[in-house]
Amino acid sequence: MARYRDALPQLSGDLFLMDAGLETDIIFNRGVEIREFAAHTLLPDPKGRETLVTYFRELLSLAGATGAGFIFDSQTWKAHMHWAKDLGASEDDLRKANHEAIAFISELRNEFSENAKPIVLNGLIGPRGDAYAPEEVVAADEAEQYHTKQIGWLAETEVDMVTALTFTQSDEAIGVVRAAKAAGLPIIISFTVETDGNLPTGQPLGAAIQAVDDATEQAAAYFMVNCAHPDHFFHVLGDEAWARRIRGIRCNASRMSHAELDNSEVLDDGDPVELGEQYRAIKERMPWLNVFGGCCGSDLRHVTQIAKALAA
Repeated sequence: MARYRDALPQLSGDLFLMDAGLETDIIFNRGVEIREFAAHTLLPDPKGRETLVTYFRELLSLAGATGAGFIFDSQTWKAHMHWAKDLGASEDDLRKANHEAIAFISELRNEFSENAKPIVLNGLIGPRGDAYAPEEVVAADEAEQYHTKQIGWLAETEVDMVTALTFTQSDEAIGVVRAAKAAGLPIIISFTVETDGNLPTGQPLGAAIQAVDDATEQAAAYFMVNCAHPDHFFHVLGDEAWARRIRGIRCNASRMSHAELDNSEVLDDGDPVELGEQYRAIKERMPWLNVFGGCCGSDLRHVTQIAKALAA
């Protein structure tokens, strides 16, 4: 049974941490390949599963030590039908992968039951297509129909919420919000932006958030920004009504553009201390933010520095 589906504890304003750049950390720092960049494929493999266990235990311990809550992501970002052919997976395979991913993080949550603050099970949903360079425009109605399948699989589990992560288009975000609402799941929309602070489609971040809220009667619990360096979007943040709908950020450690990251064969892990200070600057500008993690190139060091800077 879901613990927090009817009342997300992070809406209280308390500090909540998230994990880091799981895929880049595991591939580059821990030397474990991830087939098709789909983290759920690690779970059936003993070495891959143990790598995930170690990765998350470190972060859950950090949350406990800092007195923070934790938004615990499932490894389901690419566990949907768009990637079935690339993964050689059937629809039933992907449904089972979603169920097993939630069971995995639920088991680890139980292991850290002594953490003072809540651990929230979060089902990740990736966009239909490339998160860096969307191949086509996805209409809202089409997106709702498409994402209903994976959201339905996740709704069958004890997941507390879902997050549409690294979304590139407001219309696709509108569709996934409608699908989650119909399934009775709280949903968070996390947009990615390019180096100019706009979505990959060219739409300004504020316009995208406003479009989703207008089309869904503010059905999303809140919004986030992920998979971009603070330098890429700090200049567009302020005190506007749309900005107050943002509650969390998960930044890249690297200042590289999406295109540069996509073509890079080495990891750019940036400067963890500098990244923590940049998070503090964003928090000072937007004091209502309370959910923080990392994205590409980041690892435990970065999230530790983020927590330290925010505490200071």
